[in-house]
Amino acid sequence: MSIARFLRLSAHLQILPVLESGEETLIGGQAVMEGVMMRAPHSYCVAVRRCDGEIVTDEQPVQRMSEKYPIFRLPILRGLGTLGQAMGLGAKALKFSANAALDDGKTPAKPAEVPAWMMTLNILFSLGVMIVLYKVIPLFLATRVGKAVPALSSLVATNLVDGAIRFVIFLAFLFLLSRMKDIRRVFEYHGAEHKVVFNYEAGEPVTVQNAQKFQTFHPRCGTNFLFVVMAMSFLLYPLLPIQGFLPRLLIRIALLPVIAGLSYELIRFAAKRQATLMGLLSKPGLWLQRITTQPPDDSQAAVAIHALEGAMKLEQKQGGELVIA
Repeated sequence: MSIARFLRLSAHLQILPVLESGEETLIGGQAVMEGVMMRAPHSYCVAVRRCDGEIVTDEQPVQRMSEKYPIFRLPILRGLGTLGQAMGLGAKALKFSANAALDDGKTPAKPAEVPAWMMTLNILFSLGVMIVLYKVIPLFLATRVGKAVPALSSLVATNLVDGAIRFVIFLAFLFLLSRMKDIRRVFEYHGAEHKVVFNYEAGEPVTVQNAQKFQTFHPRCGTNFLFVVMAMSFLLYPLLPIQGFLPRLLIRIALLPVIAGLSYELIRFAAKRQATLMGLLSKPGLWLQRITTQPPDDSQAAVAIHALEGAMKLEQKQGGELVIA
């Protein structure tokens, strides 16, 4: 694998959190390279359009984490289980789409696939980049600002500056990624996924024409979740009576699972109560989806519908009650 291809795959892994729906009880999905992964409670299907125009799929049953491990039925822990499984399935779907992108349907020999070790290395690399971007750099800059400006040197002020810098980095990173042709295509498929999910949830026949009538902004999107994670961090970190750069950095990393679990509970609650004050939690995330979702064309919507149909058919085979309206 070339360095350019490694970095291309890394860029796709970086945006996995903003693409995930992260909800195990509802229809949801994720955009991948030239395709969409749709998930039902006990099944998922990845549909990818190859460069020759053919749509290829990968369909597999999925057991809920709360069914497999009862401990993940508890608040906060259920969020960690669901999000962990969603990220795992997302990486698997991304690998399938990357392999499909290498297949033009014309070469008799089986095309080279992304090796497992390379995918693992890419995941670790992406995780390291996220820690540096959202933990190390904001805290380092906030600490330097505190030393340069005495009024911002207090524990609370430093943590607030840290949160503001982290959010600016997040917005800038998303914007820069959205300028890449590959990522913009993914954001278009992200919009297709949302439109098709809205179409299904509305109880209307799921067709390209019907799906295109819906908006691309969905309250269960991973973009909303990441915004809530940042908001929770912004409010929680100033309350931690910890001094020193390294101790602060370590506690931020250690608390990430707790903050993720709490954020999952909040966004799950808000998504079901859009008319209430808690529903306002999803508003900033919906605004950010103006970056992470783009209007899809009909062919992209068709791929998302293909993925939904595959997931639904497999769900029915396993005795699920969900059907396409």
